[in-house]
Amino acid sequence: MMIIADRLQSVEEYYFSKKLREVRELVAQGKPVINMGIGSPDLAPSDTVLQALKNSVTDIGAHQYQSYQGLPEFRQGISDFYSSKFGVVLDPAREILPLMGSKEGIMHISLAFLNPGDKVLIPNPGYPTYSSVTNLVGAIPKYYDLTARNNWFPDLEDLENQDLSRVKLMWIGYPHMPTGATADNKDLQALVNFAKEKNILLINDNPYSFVLNDNPISILGMKGAKEVALELNSLSKTFNMAGWRVGMVMGGVDHINAVLKVKSNMDSGMFYGIQKGAITALKSSADWFAQLNKLYAKRRDLMFRLIDKLDCTYDSDSAGMFVWAKLPDGSPSSEEFVNSVLYDKHIFIAPGTIFGSNGEGYIRFSLCVTEDRIKEAIRRI
Repeated sequence: MMIIADRLQSVEEYYFSKKLREVRELVAQGKPVINMGIGSPDLAPSDTVLQALKNSVTDIGAHQYQSYQGLPEFRQGISDFYSSKFGVVLDPAREILPLMGSKEGIMHISLAFLNPGDKVLIPNPGYPTYSSVTNLVGAIPKYYDLTARNNWFPDLEDLENQDLSRVKLMWIGYPHMPTGATADNKDLQALVNFAKEKNILLINDNPYSFVLNDNPISILGMKGAKEVALELNSLSKTFNMAGWRVGMVMGGVDHINAVLKVKSNMDSGMFYGIQKGAITALKSSADWFAQLNKLYAKRRDLMFRLIDKLDCTYDSDSAGMFVWAKLPDGSPSSEEFVNSVLYDKHIFIAPGTIFGSNGEGYIRFSLCVTEDRIKEAIRRI
């Protein structure tokens, strides 16, 4: 066997990739597993979005390579969306770069700005891909604590007192995944000021802004943010388009150009029809968001009932499409608890530890489950 690259020694197969194989095996054995672990929207995009995709496939040039920067009207659509929803003005020609999902952006940004040996501030708990990609490009993760005591927000005073001389990037994301914690303008401005003082590039991963959240905020709306910050966003959660792989990164011209230099060597543009569907999605009316949140609110209320049955506690005001729950005192580890529920009740929940050591003692429930399935889970418990 050919010897694999050394960089693969620094990462493991994604937890959900491994665990879902186990879940599929249980299903193949006839076990009626209810999957509450994955944040993959089970709903469809709007009919107008689907029709836009269908109509586009016969357009001239629809099946040719597309621009690395996306269709001009797609970038304009993103600009209009950010202006309307966040009050942020973005130059569609120079400050926006469409991506094949924001996960792609994590790799592109890391390749664009990190050298081997550079350090990266990564939230604990947080999205595991931040760590994986940091390791893959030869940089060094430097974890910062997020705790319930501080509403899952970084202790900037503590970070100020640490040696950050080799830190190049800092990953944040509000509304936060996995906890659902939110940040206000004051919080985000403090992060921008911190990044400016320490000469750190701040990246806000912002895909959950419109899911059960009354106050969508972009870090690019903060004073001086474009000098030190990029924002990732996607259409996966807000518009039920996870499998379409549509995202974007926004920020200052020089930062966007650096990411484009990487991206243009990695793909040959996003499919034309997907871009046309995305343009339509970004024009969705307020009714779209209201109906989506109404449905998720019903699911969340039922999920609270399920979590109560498990004697766990939670923040009823959290945002996003997950519920982060604290295990009762005296419980086994998060993974042991999850495995017990999986094998005894055939319900799959995500253990908090996959998001970092500060996730021990917590579990995460996805709202991408029908009301009937949640009721069935309640019955089983």
